[in-house]
Amino acid sequence: MTDDQVMLGAAIMLIKRHGDQAPVKVAERIGELAAEGDEMGVAVWKAIAAYMDDILRAGPMQ
Repeated sequence: MTDDQVMLGAAIMLIKRHGDQAPVKVAERIGELAAEGDEMGVAVWKAIAAYMDDILRAGPMQ
């Protein structure tokens, strides 16, 4: 499994778990990691956010 597949899976899981609040959860996590100075963590969660944005723009999941 590639890193991209893992991040895509994370985005899907977060949407299924948190619904409309998923983007908020991701933004909160990015903020936490930024406050801790975790640049790698911020980059990973920004990638997850990008996948989530693509999924949400595509329409409802089935």
